[in-house]
Amino acid sequence: MTFRKEKFSPPLTITFLGTGTSGGVPMIACDCEVCDSNDFKDKRYRSSILVESPTTTLVVDTTPDFRSQMLKAKVKKLDAVIFTHPHKDHVAGLDDVKAFNYFHQQPMDVFANELTAEALRREFNYIFSDKKYPGVPKINLKPITSTDFMVGDIEVTPIFVWHLHMPVVGFRFGDFTYITDANRIEDEELDKIKGSRFLVLNALRKEKHLSHFTLDEAIEVVRKTEVPNAYFTHISHQLGFHERISQELPSGMFLAHDGLVIKT
Repeated sequence: MTFRKEKFSPPLTITFLGTGTSGGVPMIACDCEVCDSNDFKDKRYRSSILVESPTTTLVVDTTPDFRSQMLKAKVKKLDAVIFTHPHKDHVAGLDDVKAFNYFHQQPMDVFANELTAEALRREFNYIFSDKKYPGVPKINLKPITSTDFMVGDIEVTPIFVWHLHMPVVGFRFGDFTYITDANRIEDEELDKIKGSRFLVLNALRKEKHLSHFTLDEAIEVVRKTEVPNAYFTHISHQLGFHERISQELPSGMFLAHDGLVIKT
């Protein structure tokens, strides 16, 4: 079975706001050669993407670098946040949506599965409190289930993957699929990826890891799905220099880097 989109998908522009793992690159207190690199492609914020149609803008995850990412990408309008999972490197920047509340004069739509929603209520309890102090972010928390949903004119298909024992949500937007923090994807979910023109997948490092795909494992997933253009993200300094690793990759596969833009 190959996944097919029946509805019209508008042209999309995807910007990689961050492509690093939880510690970012360079990593605090590390003096390895990758962390000391002068190549801008070796400088990685925590992983996130910006997805834009002609009328709608959404972001996948609000990392600890969210404020810097929004400023660097010059984002003036944001319609929604959609979350992959509740780990801190993917949710910690949520408070900064209050700037968009102020300028748009409306709450922010925030989509999350129940596990992530529970973490948001716990870690940002002041957002959900009955008595709110001035300036608290205003959000509309909406559930992610197995059903496709719309953000403006962008249709979103959830793809469910495993981060060791934690369920993580990947997303397909038309011809573009984004998956991070995974080390296992079941066949039924792989079918949802097939037919994409672009696939983004986490590839932490070359050595085996408990809960992330290695570079070789990520390459094998790309081959299974037969997606023609693949980009690897959630990269650790342990993977090596961007340019050196890029030269080792099979045809049609690339390392993503912060600021990279893809148009569908």
